[in-house]
Amino acid sequence: MSDLQKQIEKRRTFAIISHPDAGKTTLTEKFLLYGGAIQLAGTVKGKKNSKHAVSDWMEIEKQRGISVTSSVMQFNYDGYCINILDTPGHQDFSEDTYRTLMAADSAVMVIDASKGVENQTRKLFKVCVMRNIPIFTFINKMDREAQNPFDLMEEIEQELGIQTYPVNWPIGCGKEFKGVYDRHKKEIVSFIANNGQREVEAVKADINDPNLSALIGEDHRQTLVDDIELLDGASYEFDMDKVRCGKLSPVFFGSALTNFGVKPFLENFLQMTPPPLPREADTGVIDPFSENFSAFVFKIQANMNKAHRDRIAFMRICSGRFDKNMEVYHVQGNKKMKLSQPQQLMAQDREIIDEAFAGDIIGVFDPGIFSIGDTISVPGKKFCYSGIPTFAPEHFCRVRQKDTLKRKQFVKGVTQIAQEGAIQIFQEPSSGMEEVIVGVVGTLQFEVLEYRLNNEYNVEIVMEHLPFQYIRWIENEEIDPKALNLTSDTKVVQDFRGKYLLLFTNSWNINWALERNKDLVLAEFSRG
Repeated sequence: MSDLQKQIEKRRTFAIISHPDAGKTTLTEKFLLYGGAIQLAGTVKGKKNSKHAVSDWMEIEKQRGISVTSSVMQFNYDGYCINILDTPGHQDFSEDTYRTLMAADSAVMVIDASKGVENQTRKLFKVCVMRNIPIFTFINKMDREAQNPFDLMEEIEQELGIQTYPVNWPIGCGKEFKGVYDRHKKEIVSFIANNGQREVEAVKADINDPNLSALIGEDHRQTLVDDIELLDGASYEFDMDKVRCGKLSPVFFGSALTNFGVKPFLENFLQMTPPPLPREADTGVIDPFSENFSAFVFKIQANMNKAHRDRIAFMRICSGRFDKNMEVYHVQGNKKMKLSQPQQLMAQDREIIDEAFAGDIIGVFDPGIFSIGDTISVPGKKFCYSGIPTFAPEHFCRVRQKDTLKRKQFVKGVTQIAQEGAIQIFQEPSSGMEEVIVGVVGTLQFEVLEYRLNNEYNVEIVMEHLPFQYIRWIENEEIDPKALNLTSDTKVVQDFRGKYLLLFTNSWNINWALERNKDLVLAEFSRG
């Protein structure tokens, strides 16, 4: 095996998805702790009362204690080089979250043991299913009161339409949480609380051990024996092929806060999850182990360092090896170039790199030439990776600047933030940029927009909420939107590419438009 193959083989690139407060950030930081990337779980050392999660870097995130943008973190563990894409779990997340999942090879779904499958998890899960990527489930907070584990399994299967295979099984919950049973090793790992230090104390015992009742209690022992018998007889068989194509989710139980079950989960996950996957391009499938470097841009973030007014394009390397001084070809820009200041990121900490491999995420300085979905390859290899979908926003506002003299800053700020993918901007046909209609996937992005325009571009804005709930792209470009038969509360707008869309206040109006305009074809998202 060549050095290139070895390097790519050990890469694992995954996203962590969850509903707010399920414990995603805590789990992420325990992973980083095992990899030696941080020394203190849950916080970074800072001024008194200003501790915040390592993966949250924007000021508004620190104030609220939530993740608004998606972070990228890399660390090494047990011979693997791991790239974690940490997605915002807040219900007011953005389209950025969806796009981040397009750069992952697998996903870890964190579920709160007491709440089960929640709304945000469903949305993110849909994107994973769209790409058929492996999904691993970590049922968290077993040290608190939890639902019956069989009910949780059934809920995941019914709600998300995926089969489950419990790799381990919980013994009790809350104050009665005694540990888990490892189905493969046929042994019990008992839970002894240890104040969230690097690892809880764990005592291993065989299920046939005569001293087991003394360790977990006779009632728990009997329940466990019955549960295992039921699982072995009625649950799905473990099938690695089904796992790899996202049809079967291995399930683990534990507690990220007390660090119980995190290490076995990480080790099992690394063995089961695939190295970098092949990617679809317009010329066919691109092999990650190819010697030719290629990548695509999945995220753009301006002003990560306020002092430098910088703009970073995040690229997922899809094949081959990247070297700092190599010449690359920007397909959409049709020109050769060198990628400036290539770096890997640990939340807001950056490190200039000399090399990176398929599976890695790198950030490069962007003078304004990259767009989301752009393909980078070696000179002489001209192909485009499949476009990243533009997902339909669900909330809309009319936005204008307070001070008409700041029109230039307003246009620049709104355009740059839209290019990052945090918001989508629309205009009524033949109107100028004095005011725009802004669409977002989650309403928090309106606050982020207002905050960033004020702090980064020195522009105050006025926002007027609009009643629209649905947006549809007009697929057949030959149709004249002005000639359409629409309800009076349906609005025709254009996106920044000039494509026509319709804004609807309810689903009844969508049906009206389709029934009365026989040739009209509408789409829920645009493929760019």
